[in-house]
Amino acid sequence: MIEVLIADPHPIIHKGIQSVFKDSSEVSITGNAFSTEELHSFLEATPIDVLVIELDIPSSDGISAIQRIKKDHPNIRVVVFSNQPEEVFAISSLKAGASGYLPKNAPTQSLVDAVLKVYSGGVFITNELAQTIAFDESTGSPRRMFSKLSMREVEVLKLLYAGKRNKDIAFELNINNKTVSTYRTRIMKKLNVKTVIELIRKAQDLKIDSF
Repeated sequence: MIEVLIADPHPIIHKGIQSVFKDSSEVSITGNAFSTEELHSFLEATPIDVLVIELDIPSSDGISAIQRIKKDHPNIRVVVFSNQPEEVFAISSLKAGASGYLPKNAPTQSLVDAVLKVYSGGVFITNELAQTIAFDESTGSPRRMFSKLSMREVEVLKLLYAGKRNKDIAFELNINNKTVSTYRTRIMKKLNVKTVIELIRKAQDLKIDSF
């Protein structure tokens, strides 16, 4: 039996995933975590085979959580099941150690397929993402550069693109001004721009307002 832990901040998602696997002879939902603290505590006490995780989980971002899990529990296979756009975060998730990425608007059977595939040692991504990766690699699309940014960096870039000042961004994201400046510097370095004007133009090229 494949032992699965669900890590997601929304109770309805837990109930939905449990209903998907309730009659399964291959998969058992072993536990539920609603924050990274609960997630790490559970893993210290209970062995599992597959983790199904939402990137947008308190109290740290999902990418960092995946990196820590793969460091502390390298045998656990991770499937990201997220509302975050896959063309933005799938590559970063896989680089962090995830074995699969599935958007929450995917068909129910896809989640079953993802869990079974990663448990068997495979990697699961949607056909749409595979086609996007192939297209971007062949055309050099600037949207591939999204994979360089963390979730928080994408949030900051979107707000900068919207014309928000540092103090407004700090208030909206509940961080301080210095942290906003640090994120902006990192974003500019990753996107290879030297001025805020160039950064805004890059964000426009990346069509960041569509996310």
